Amino acid sequence: MASGNRLGELLVREKLISLQQLRQAQEEQRKSGSNLGYTLAKLGYISDGEITNFLSAQYRVPAVNLEDYELDPNVLKLVSKEVCDKHKCVPLSRSGNALIVAMADPTNLHAIDDIKFLTGFNVEPVVASEGAITGAIERGYAAGSTAQYDDIIKEFGDEEVDFGVEDVDININELEKAAEDAPVVRLVNALLLNAIKKGASDIHVEPYERKLRVRYRIDGVLLDEMEPPLKWKAAISSRLKIMASLDIAERRLPQDGRIKLKMGGGKEMDFRVSVLPTIWGEKIVMRLLDKSNLQLDMTKLGFDVQPLNDFKWAIQQPWGMVLVTGPTGSGKTTTLYSALSDLNKTDVNISTAEDPVEYNLPGINQVQMHDEIGLNFAAALRSFLRQDPDIIMVGEIRDFETAEIAVKAALTGHLVLSTLHTNDAPSTISRLLNMGVEPFLITASVNLVLAQRLARKVCLDCRTPYRPDNQQLKDFGFNDQQMQVQQLLRGAGCKNCNGSGYRGRVALYEVMRFSENLKEMVLQGASTAELKTAAIKAGMKTLRAAGIEKIINGVTTMEEVGRVTMGD
Repeated sequence: MASGNRLGELLVREKLISLQQLRQAQEEQRKSGSNLGYTLAKLGYISDGEITNFLSAQYRVPAVNLEDYELDPNVLKLVSKEVCDKHKCVPLSRSGNALIVAMADPTNLHAIDDIKFLTGFNVEPVVASEGAITGAIERGYAAGSTAQYDDIIKEFGDEEVDFGVEDVDININELEKAAEDAPVVRLVNALLLNAIKKGASDIHVEPYERKLRVRYRIDGVLLDEMEPPLKWKAAISSRLKIMASLDIAERRLPQDGRIKLKMGGGKEMDFRVSVLPTIWGEKIVMRLLDKSNLQLDMTKLGFDVQPLNDFKWAIQQPWGMVLVTGPTGSGKTTTLYSALSDLNKTDVNISTAEDPVEYNLPGINQVQMHDEIGLNFAAALRSFLRQDPDIIMVGEIRDFETAEIAVKAALTGHLVLSTLHTNDAPSTISRLLNMGVEPFLITASVNLVLAQRLARKVCLDCRTPYRPDNQQLKDFGFNDQQMQVQQLLRGAGCKNCNGSGYRGRVALYEVMRFSENLKEMVLQGASTAELKTAAIKAGMKTLRAAGIEKIINGVTTMEEVGRVTMGD
């Protein structure tokens, strides 16, 4: 079988699939980049087992079910992952001078000769589907990559010194020596690089009474990565603090720093490091900032047409405030940077006050806050107003002083972009009122409020159709028209999504344009609930409603939207 096309032709010839099914699978294959056999199985036209049995009969070679096969790490070491990926094969076992290798195409003599030359063994092929082989490669060699931690850990001896938090007299020289020990350096480097490889947004290093735990946050959810021996907590935390240029002798106060990691091709990765003393040691959280992965195209963030038009209208106004709200990690910074990127022209002066400055934007004057020396948002805003600005971005409005200056700037010919921590768009008005901002100033300055959340997307490689009952849909918030949907999608779990059924995230937006009617209601003292009702009547789509549209379009699931939004 020279190619996926050849496999498709054979399956059609044997009437195992129809020509129409083959064409549909080929179209899906072009979109997803998956192999044809895997795509046919995913679409339900033929099972993986049927493909394997067909190939076995076609080539008169024994078939093997790789899902039930326990891969031997020692045998896997004989053939590199690169060779397995190249030839779509995986070594299974060794018997004397023979190496049993599962292959998608057992007639591929070039692959057989290649493996024989590299290993020195005679190759005896067995057949398996390409999808099953790809899964086995990822499963087997991923287990080998986690073993890298074990290999590094074995280099530590039991005689290593334990610098626990309970020690009163800390020997700084010995602590530095332990932090610079080759196995410690390699272990920490492996943790950082593996986080980049897995697409993590945060790394958590957490000491407890009887264990040290490392977790990665992937697509907004924390997942266990490894548990190094507890006695190395001081060596690991010291190594990270040295890399972040922090004081390793200070273990009683929180510290913040940054690690810059230079990678191939001129790519840089920033790790924002936060150290927090706990009763069992120092907890370290690192936020990964991938400058090359910053998505600044607003049309690709998840906006629907009307909310995007409203948002673009607001940021194109010559003055006023645009507020983005949501909890930490909901994508507010990306939305604001996207707006700034759209506004960044040679004829405008843009200044930002940020804590911290996460990404460097050419052509924009970005200022890092330093509360310890008195440089806070309010102080930066005052200074900006003496710098002839056109557009100002304030990282967050936290207090009355900052809110008051931002409002005054919006009323004196400046466009002000900022964030707040509120649950939805209408409650932003109550938050400003609670800070002490007068209602007439709010109505005169605010152009638009945008609330957002990030929901995980259904994995494209393992999505499967299903249909909840009508009562479930109704309870969730589907209207009568939306309940006519024939099927929804959810992920079954596969190698590409680590079994979660989700891969990547999409933003849900609630955009409230501050109309004259809403302004009048604010002046009359309307409640948040009344503002929300009026905004919905005027066409505002709530976070839950935006989520339901994404569910119907197969982008995410009811469980995920229910996790990040409240019912209306």
